Amino acid sequence: MSSTLGKITNLNLIMTSWPFQEAEKILQEFPNKKEIIFETGYGPSGLPHIGTFGEVFRTTVVANALKKIAPNIKTKIIAVSDDMDGLRKIPDNVPNREMLREHLNKPLTMIPDPFGTHESYGHHMNSLLCKFLDLFEFEYEFRSATECYKSGIYDEKLLLLLENYDKVMDVMLPSFREERQQTYSPFLPICPKTFQVLQVPVIERSIDKGTITYEDTNGEKVEVPVTKGRCKLQWKPDWGMRWAAFGVNYEAHGKDLTPSAILSSQICKILGEKPPLLFCYEFFLDKEGKKISKSKGNGISIEEWLTYAPTESLALYIFQSPKKAKRLYFDVIPKSTDEYLEFIKRYNESEEKDVNSPVWHIHQGSVPQIETSGINFSLLLNLAAACNAENKEILWGFISTYAPDVTPENNKMLDRLSDFAVRYYHDFIKPTKSYKAPNEGEKEALLDLKNTLHSLPITTTAEEIQSQVFSIGKTHNYSNLRDWFQLLYETLLGQETGPRMGSFIKLYGIDNTISLIDSAIKRTL
Repeated sequence: MSSTLGKITNLNLIMTSWPFQEAEKILQEFPNKKEIIFETGYGPSGLPHIGTFGEVFRTTVVANALKKIAPNIKTKIIAVSDDMDGLRKIPDNVPNREMLREHLNKPLTMIPDPFGTHESYGHHMNSLLCKFLDLFEFEYEFRSATECYKSGIYDEKLLLLLENYDKVMDVMLPSFREERQQTYSPFLPICPKTFQVLQVPVIERSIDKGTITYEDTNGEKVEVPVTKGRCKLQWKPDWGMRWAAFGVNYEAHGKDLTPSAILSSQICKILGEKPPLLFCYEFFLDKEGKKISKSKGNGISIEEWLTYAPTESLALYIFQSPKKAKRLYFDVIPKSTDEYLEFIKRYNESEEKDVNSPVWHIHQGSVPQIETSGINFSLLLNLAAACNAENKEILWGFISTYAPDVTPENNKMLDRLSDFAVRYYHDFIKPTKSYKAPNEGEKEALLDLKNTLHSLPITTTAEEIQSQVFSIGKTHNYSNLRDWFQLLYETLLGQETGPRMGSFIKLYGIDNTISLIDSAIKRTL
């Protein structure tokens, strides 16, 4: 995604899209800052999912909006992986689960990689995160929590937290039940024998030495420094400490973390820094309406989405309505892809390039010209369903008849969409196809459609075909024309929903459509 600005003639429009609104809030909150630090966090205990990716993407579009309205202010996005966290439970969607069981509670970067490709479990997950962030050409600085703790980057703030231990406890303890209050400590020592991350009470503290003391399972006192990676923080104090250490000014987080963000902000203040401006977004939900989870592996992975649709469609889905909980399952992919194509069309047809358009934000101002000759993704899916396409070359046979000047070489997007459509059809549409057998009345309507199509000249346009289909539905007393079109979808395509029939028939061909009707009539009840 390159960064060239489109033609903007009305700067007042800038305030209407949510990234620009967030950018304005940043300027008001930090009026004299010459560099704004954005942060996004990643918990690498499970495979990266779209929720993880979405957090970075949303942060990026806000940073880019800030660059537009305040070009003299520098921006930096830090992506932090909490790879020093102990593995508390084994995700459902990783291999070698029994091996992982032997390493429970160890830092993720001290656990062997169950995939067998990297030096540790944490390193493997971090590589996946960076792979997908790089796919979108995000500008970010990756930080490993393990490296930050061990290298001493956090040491100053860790010692300051030790010095203000009681103040931090005053913030944290009211958020726990009484039983948890008795054992809680913001510091989690790394056991020098087992290398596990220990949740144990702190029985002594030494500000002068920079150490804490706890009792091990044998009742022996163990004194460890809070610095150099010998301890890590519980995640809420860690979040606030991280903001203070990096000077973070803006971070987006899920709705479920709002209470935690309040506590972390208080800890950041205790450590002498102003907490960041926070942007709370809603969850992605799976097919059952439950929050997607890295450990459960529900919902869609980034790789899965990109198997069936272009990256821009994913970016659009993430961009839209961040304050609204959205269902994230495979059936949203075609709709998001077609919406992306429609936004591109509107943007490029408009004289004044609207900076509020999602595609302006997705492409950072450099919106490409994309022309698909009126063929969208849903239409290609229905074409694949009608001809049971085994490969995209079959679809191109129909496309070339419909638009002779269009080829895979001169229309890369349409070629990509054809490839995606065949994959999506075989994996999600074909297994569920079920053709309706029409009754006698429905058979008469289909015969009327067949005869009408027979009479149309080859030059008939998609709009003219659509008009004829409408007329036949009315003639056969379909008071609700949706029922008429649903009949066509169920009898001709074997599915409950479908394309605009005029466009489909024009693309698929009148003779081929008549063959579909003949097949449907043979199934008459």
